[in-house]
Amino acid sequence: MDRIRIIGGVPLKGAIQISGAKNAALPLMAASLLTDRPLLLSNVPDLADIATMRHLLAQHGVESHMTAEAAGGHRLSLAVPDITGTLAPYDIVRKMRASILVLGPLLARAGRAEVSLPGGCAIGTRPVNLHIEAMREMGAEIEIEGGYIRARAEGGLRGATVRFGTVSVGATENLLMAATLARGTTVIENAAREPEVVDLTRCLVAMGASIGGIGTDRLVVEGRERLGGASHEVLPDRVETGTYAVAAAITGGDITLQGTSVELIGAVAETMREAGVLVEAEGNGIRVRRANGRLQGVDVMTQPYPGFPTDMQAQIMTLMTGAEGAAMITETIFENRFMHVPELARMGASITVHGASALVRGVPRLTGAPVMATDLRASVSLVLAGLAAEGETIVNRVYHLDRGYERLEAKLAACGAVVERLKG
Repeated sequence: MDRIRIIGGVPLKGAIQISGAKNAALPLMAASLLTDRPLLLSNVPDLADIATMRHLLAQHGVESHMTAEAAGGHRLSLAVPDITGTLAPYDIVRKMRASILVLGPLLARAGRAEVSLPGGCAIGTRPVNLHIEAMREMGAEIEIEGGYIRARAEGGLRGATVRFGTVSVGATENLLMAATLARGTTVIENAAREPEVVDLTRCLVAMGASIGGIGTDRLVVEGRERLGGASHEVLPDRVETGTYAVAAAITGGDITLQGTSVELIGAVAETMREAGVLVEAEGNGIRVRRANGRLQGVDVMTQPYPGFPTDMQAQIMTLMTGAEGAAMITETIFENRFMHVPELARMGASITVHGASALVRGVPRLTGAPVMATDLRASVSLVLAGLAAEGETIVNRVYHLDRGYERLEAKLAACGAVVERLKG
């Protein structure tokens, strides 16, 4: 099993090209099931999760081809003239929770779906009940049997008004895609407003969907008999943007993040500025560097967009381990997302967990140590800690990183980091 070796203490300087957003690309790929015409996506990251989704879509008859683009990123063409299968098997779905996103498109176009209950990072229960209840509201008959969601809508889905009790990005995306081919009007209330949801709506509109309220928590979808093909560029990855911004700050470096924007990381940029980090728009990107002196502790609470994203909680906690004073980090989205805390403690961090909150007291310096990655964002937080630590850090189980960060070691090394992958 691969590991990453880091010798810390080097201020990072240079430029990093931000990849397309994994969390936008995956639902966009699932949207290919809604049409018999080709869907062409550009700025697609080359990640393990993208490969998993391509493998899953192939089970349903999707032909996909991926090629590198000269300007960076990848071009992915997807075409499914006919749905050849409606089973999303356990051995694929267990690798990635985003696999649930085929449920809505399959029901809408084929009238049936058999989707395994999903797996993915062990950061909380993340129940799929919101997805299931939304499809039932649209007339689908659904049973949970043998670890599978077995759904039927032989006469097609019908429009409905669905109000989510809690904000869910995945459930919003699933319902949104299903509604584009449903009969009548679907109203989605308390819809997620994340940039990745907006990116999906824009692609669906390019395919011929009728969607009102884009960017708000109330989406109105007028169902169409069919959708067409489209070309769409995946938006930049805001989590990757925020992660490398933390890398600049935690090492006392100076990095320009290219192909992204400050607006995309609004809450993260605001928090970092409060801590004493300069985050400024520069050309077609962002320049990030530490202001004079030691960073200051800042309290953070994760919230649905436009609040502070849960996918940046582990990274900002790592930044706070070296800040002056204390910081309270509160996780409101997932109940099991502090698994990186014991590993950071092995490196000398002072963190005390109280239920859904973690009190971080800054220390002068972290010390390198062997650590174990437990999920995608926790694993990159350990890499960040290693970049700032004194001595050698070995991060084990880095397959988590390959799910969400494209060419991580190469991008960091280009900015002066002493980092290498050790093949297992």
